[in-house]
Amino acid sequence: MLSSMDHCDECGFDYDGLAVADAPSALRVGAERLAEDLFSGDDSSIHTRPDPKTWSVIEYTCHVRDVLLVQRERILLALVEDAPRFVPMYREERVTTAGYDRESATEVAQELTVVANLVAKVVALLEDRQLARTCVFHFPEPRVRDLAWVVRHTVHEVVHHEMDVRRVRTHLMDADVWT
Repeated sequence: MLSSMDHCDECGFDYDGLAVADAPSALRVGAERLAEDLFSGDDSSIHTRPDPKTWSVIEYTCHVRDVLLVQRERILLALVEDAPRFVPMYREERVTTAGYDRESATEVAQELTVVANLVAKVVALLEDRQLARTCVFHFPEPRVRDLAWVVRHTVHEVVHHEMDVRRVRTHLMDADVWT
């Protein structure tokens, strides 16, 4: 998992390796790849969990869409409030309460692309003084972070869950070989 919140051992994402100026493009490209992943295999398999504790392709994709929505609002809040405390997004609870497993691939792909573009637009407008503004981010534990870190963390979410989607697809394909 995360050895620190500046590098992810699992997916290899290095926060310092991403210039904030490159984040809008990374968000758009990552969202496009995730949207394409929804249609890269058997349509029914996007709703299949490889095991009870691992989300399905559609659930991971919905999670990324909602992360982008939440992160956009957090960034905007940090631009108007001094050192806001961000409430947790309750990611596990959202999977069931928002009915991720009943979502349409077409709609999720469209929404993900739109939301990524909205976040990218906000990030592209951030100036150095704004990127230095702070907030209290509650993952993995409450800690003061600047907006530059929040932007990088948002890109990390997209990159990391692209990896998760590929893992689920691979697992399901391997399982099909044995059934």
